[in-house]
This record gives sequence, C-alpha cells and structure tokens, in this order.
Amino acid sequence: MLFAPDTEVALRSVVNLVNSAANGRDALASAAELDDFLATEGFTGARTRDDAELKSVHQLRQQLAALWTADEDTAVEAVNRMLREANALPQLVKHDHWDWHLHATASEAPLVDRMSTEAAMALADVIRGKEMDRLRICESEDCDAAVLDLSRNRSKRYCDTGNCANRAHVAAYRARQAATR
Repeated sequence: MLFAPDTEVALRSVVNLVNSAANGRDALASAAELDDFLATEGFTGARTRDDAELKSVHQLRQQLAALWTADEDTAVEAVNRMLREANALPQLVKHDHWDWHLHATASEAPLVDRMSTEAAMALADVIRGKEMDRLRICESEDCDAAVLDLSRNRSKRYCDTGNCANRAHVAAYRARQAATR
C-alpha cells in the first residue's frame, strides 16, 4: 500500500473529476450528471443542487487539473490555499461503510468545500511522500486525461477513460509485425 485507503479513494475521485472534462467533453454539464458523479464517488452531505454549486465544482475541476501537472512548490501553495479557503479542521470520523478516516470539513459545509478539502488532504499526502511523479497525463497522443499511477513500479502510462493503452499496444504490435516482414 502506497497511501492510506481513504487517500487513494480521494485521489481516484480527483482523477475522475479532472477527467470529466478530458478530451473536449464535459461529463458534468448538468446537475443530474453531477448527482450521478457524486453518487458514484460516494460523496455525502449537504447539497444545494443549484447552478452555483455546479459552477463551483467546474471551477474546482479546473484548479485540480492545473495542479495535476504542477511542480511541488506550486502544488503546496494550491493545497494550502484550498485548505484555508474551506476552513479545514481535520477530525476522525466513521460513517456508512467506512472505518475511521479523516474529514476536514463538516458534512453541512458546501459541496465544493468538502470536495476541495478531500482533494487537498489527499494531495498533501502525495506531496509529503515525495510522490508527485505519480500524477501524470495520458501518454496517448490524442488524449489529455489525468493518470494516477499507484503501481509499484511506477509504470502506468495511460488513462482509464477509454482504450488508450489498448490502442497503443495494438499499434506497437502492428509496428513490430511490419518490421519483421
């Protein structure tokens, strides 16, 4: 295990949020799509379900996408700002199917504060662990999706949004076959 389980879950949620705008599409264009995303990611707590909430999640998504490829100093600055703006106060909680884990906002806090704080706490672990190189962009030429590499040998090169890895492997195979002919 590289990170605590709740950190890995939060990092995967960040990747999924960032990738909801990958490759020129917006998978969070409506409140209903945001509802589906939050249900899939297991976010709970207070919601306003209005356009302002959706817009704030879009802004957070842009911030996290920029942070994904940032250098360490820029990432630290962004993470600290996110925690300050959400008035984060870490505390241990147990709820639903989760054992003890950290929350840094109350369940009544605005959705974007809860999402940004969870992302910031997970990214703080990445930074403290000197693991920023695990945050990447897909190596497929026609893809700009975020990649979270949690493999032991740091070998993950392609995203999980489509079939980028499969296409790259097929192209490499065909190139090898053509070279042997």
